[in-house]
Amino acid sequence: EKMTEVGDFVALKLAGGLPGVLSGIVIAVTSSFINGSTFVLQKKGIIRSRERGRSYLCDVVWWSGTVCMIIGQIGNFLAYNLAPAVIVTPLGALGVLFGAVLASWILEEHLNVLGKLGCVLCCCGSVVLIIHAPSAVATSRLKLEERLTDPVIVISALLVVLLLIALILWIAPAHGKSNIMVYVAICSLLGSFTVPSSKGLGLVAPDLFVEGPGSTRALALFLVLLVTLTVSILIQFVFINKALECFSSNMFEAIYFVTFTSTVIFASALLFKEWTALTVTDSLAMLCALTTVCVGVTLLRISQEAVVTWKQKEA
Repeated sequence: EKMTEVGDFVALKLAGGLPGVLSGIVIAVTSSFINGSTFVLQKKGIIRSRERGRSYLCDVVWWSGTVCMIIGQIGNFLAYNLAPAVIVTPLGALGVLFGAVLASWILEEHLNVLGKLGCVLCCCGSVVLIIHAPSAVATSRLKLEERLTDPVIVISALLVVLLLIALILWIAPAHGKSNIMVYVAICSLLGSFTVPSSKGLGLVAPDLFVEGPGSTRALALFLVLLVTLTVSILIQFVFINKALECFSSNMFEAIYFVTFTSTVIFASALLFKEWTALTVTDSLAMLCALTTVCVGVTLLRISQEAVVTWKQKEA
């Protein structure tokens, strides 16, 4: 009887779209490895440009990091349209793991025992996230239009826009170079637009090739989402490089990952209601896994600034 129940469970998950979710997970993991090299290569390019007394826009290494960012964003776009954002976004921790290893080679940053422990926690948390991932929530362009007109969604988006305007125009010029949370907040809040817009484009695009009265509305929504995605990515790109110029890449990436992941999961869950596909057990498991990943990322980045010793120093 137990074997029959297991077989029924597997068949149910397969019927619910698990192959598509697995494809999204594979693409997300690959994109994470590509994204992991972005900050390292861009930081290396900035350091090289400072030593040579020229702009980093003329540095080949910095541009290679930028190309990695573009490829990684394309991979994320595909992953978000195959798997729920609540599983794709936390898998970005694997990119932090890869970035730490690459930083130890390119930037000559030592990976001590805390860093290795952080790597283990990132891997364990990511595995738990994959195991308890929800099946893709079925939705469509019409459902997306209905959700976008929800007063809660509209008010939330307006509040985020107003906060971004205040941060970019007033707070960043005054405190951006002295407080890392200013740049982190800008990039993280923009994530609440980039990820939903990316997933929305995947829902709207098929309707553009269908003749009918909804084609015009589909085109209008597609253009709005595309403009929102483009503007958000460009602004993020600018402030990420501002942060890398002023602060340690280790500190920025640790705080940025945790805040970006939290913001994206909240925005995606609010818009697409992906958490409704989870049981109570899966929800608690994913929350614990996300906490494990965040702790692992924090340890991984703090380890770069910490000195670990196993022997007590003599007085």
